Amino acid sequence: MTAERAFQVTGARGLDHSLLPMTLWRKAKKLGTWDPLDIDLEQDRRDWQALSAAEHEVLLHLTSLFAAGEESVTVDLLPLIGVIAQEGRLEEEIYLTSFLWEEAKHVEAFRRFLDVVAGSGADLSRFHSPSYRAIFADELPAALQRLRHDSSPVAQAEASVTYNMIVEGVLAETGYHAYHAMLERNGILPGMQQIVSLLKKDESRHIAYGVFLLSRLTAEHGEEVWEAIQRRMGELMPLAIGTIGEIFDAYQEMPFGLELESFVSFASAQFESRLARLERARGQSLESVLRGR
Repeated sequence: MTAERAFQVTGARGLDHSLLPMTLWRKAKKLGTWDPLDIDLEQDRRDWQALSAAEHEVLLHLTSLFAAGEESVTVDLLPLIGVIAQEGRLEEEIYLTSFLWEEAKHVEAFRRFLDVVAGSGADLSRFHSPSYRAIFADELPAALQRLRHDSSPVAQAEASVTYNMIVEGVLAETGYHAYHAMLERNGILPGMQQIVSLLKKDESRHIAYGVFLLSRLTAEHGEEVWEAIQRRMGELMPLAIGTIGEIFDAYQEMPFGLELESFVSFASAQFESRLARLERARGQSLESVLRGR
């Protein structure tokens, strides 16, 4: 006998379009439908040929970190989507369907730059330093894959902190800042500038959902979740700062005039901003979190 199954979308409730995830879903449909293959990289190829070997090296370095990072989240994201689906949070799951597609698109965008502009068929894993590997080979997959057997609020919070707050909210944002310093200030690689701008818009929605999810979990489950958020942020921030430091350690003189202190300060400001925003949820009602107020 077939089990009885209730379908939300044909029930009295339907879809609640006032929920923040549905607002993000509408934005994803309008703003996230760009194609990496449509971006013109001809000027980038000409600009690349005029750059020095040292400038090539640091651009390959940063791009390899982004490319592998995007691959990591693409590979490891499904358990989070699965947990949200299992809990019957249809509106959140609808928005999360755009996450996987967007992360996969980012993988394609960075690989296209490496193929078309840099002409790099080399193994770029030499750029993946110890702190970077600790995040993307250990912490990120462990936190997200844990959700396959532990869907507790604390496990969800630790996964979202790792992915949305540290990987996207600190490391990726700092990486965008680096691309800006190298490309926009020097008026080079307009195609890559466009890629980074589009990625940043996609991932701003991902971070917004991460803030929503962590705020919801805090509003629903209280101090246990908030303590887990603080603990996880504290555990991972040294690895994020370590990743930045290890990039600079690789060069006797950093090309493009980049300075370590400015990037550490930027990353630290991102960290403090994310944590302060999440702390607000301790005083919010669940209803205000759900509506994005």
